[in-house]
Amino acid sequence: MPVNLPLHEMTLQEKLALMELLWEDLARSPEAIESPTWHKTTLDERHQRLNEGKSRFSDWETTKSNIRNKLS
Repeated sequence: MPVNLPLHEMTLQEKLALMELLWEDLARSPEAIESPTWHKTTLDERHQRLNEGKSRFSDWETTKSNIRNKLS
């Protein structure tokens, strides 16, 4: 079913609100959304690097600070 929305007439806030409504609706039945094959492959590769000790993690606050420092 085609949906015609006046996107060019909508404000940013209206577009974001619409996206939130769509996301909430999709989230009601996550089992209906199949993950793509590449997603599992990527997760498996990351898990392998973690097991091999080739990956490291930072907490979110440290990561945000590092990103801000790189951008300033």
